Amino acid sequence: MFGRFMNNYFYGKSGKGDYTKEDLPSTRRQLFWETLRTRLSGLVRLNFLYMLAWLPVMAVIAYHVLTLYSVLAGLADLPAQVEAGAITAAEYAQQQALLGDAVKALALRAFLLLIPAIAITGPFTAGLSLITRNWARDEHAFVWSDFKDAAKENWKQALATSAITGFVPLIVYVCWMFYGELAAQQSLFIIPQVLSLMLGALWMMSLLYAYPLMVTYRLRYRDLLRNSFLLTVGRLPGTLALKLLSLMPVVIAALVSVFTPYLQWAVMVSFLYYVLAGFSLSRFVGASYTNAVFDRYINVKIEGAKINRGLYVDENDDADDDEPGAGNAPNA
Repeated sequence: MFGRFMNNYFYGKSGKGDYTKEDLPSTRRQLFWETLRTRLSGLVRLNFLYMLAWLPVMAVIAYHVLTLYSVLAGLADLPAQVEAGAITAAEYAQQQALLGDAVKALALRAFLLLIPAIAITGPFTAGLSLITRNWARDEHAFVWSDFKDAAKENWKQALATSAITGFVPLIVYVCWMFYGELAAQQSLFIIPQVLSLMLGALWMMSLLYAYPLMVTYRLRYRDLLRNSFLLTVGRLPGTLALKLLSLMPVVIAALVSVFTPYLQWAVMVSFLYYVLAGFSLSRFVGASYTNAVFDRYINVKIEGAKINRGLYVDENDDADDDEPGAGNAPNA
């Protein structure tokens, strides 16, 4: 009895002897929840492997966030010192300017250190993307061997993508500060300031498609980037929603840190989330979405490409698909 329970937990309906084609999920939502249930423990194991690549990034962020907190605490204490007569108003202005410069220098150093820290994650993300792609469409994948093979086969494009990603925060920060200073004198410079932020956000959102495209299709790198941007713009509402959803733990931790005295707890809880399943779960959710997008916009245009993997398709629909022109119809 216990063995049957564990079999159903890890393998779902397909673990039962009477599993038939009709037992397949008929909608993308059903497919997502069934594959998530059967692959949850695998996602935890996969996350431990993938997290190793992100330890430098997490260390850089944690150190600079805690340092920033101490700097801001000193800045917030200055008005009380003025009221107590410990410092004069002139000294207060001087200290405020010094602490402001310290915050800018701290941010610049953090973004510089993030460049190599993020750059090394690309091949690991390619491996993660292949496994979560297969699991999201209810196909098998070995955690270690398939991860290693995908990272090895796609390491050039993956490394180029992660290297660009590493530079994006620094470029956006420098452009924001530079055009911000110019906008203080001429409001017209607000346009390039906002534009730089939008381009950075567009690149980060395009990563939702870049890595799955990388491990699924053989594309030149410029075609990979072009298709990633086209899909990002074409599916902007859904892409933006998924990106915001993936950032929700960070946003919650930031809000707790700003509005409550529990900064250490916020950092610890968010760190624990990403250690357990944060990276792989986010990529799995994205893979479930990109699989549907690829079926609708790409696979229907490729002769012989399979669509709706993991979903129940009525045999009558299969017969209709064999008719002339049926292969060009979009599929959700």
